[in-house]
Amino acid sequence: MELRDKILLALDEIRPFLEADGGDIALIDIVEDKIVKVQLQGACAGCSVNQMTLKSGVEMTIKKHAPEIEEVINLDT
Repeated sequence: MELRDKILLALDEIRPFLEADGGDIALIDIVEDKIVKVQLQGACAGCSVNQMTLKSGVEMTIKKHAPEIEEVINLDT
């Protein structure tokens, strides 16, 4: 499975939790097969706990599917 497909699978896994809070997530870029750039959307974009969501939810799920990823970065809207 390609790295991009693994990451998209991970985002699909976490998406229902984000949607339950009125948000979503989009994959923006994969840099050197190590850094994933995403964009939290909807209610998640302005949420005060979005950094916690990013690190404990999104990053953890992506690393589960693609352990070679070192960091996940949210690009602000």
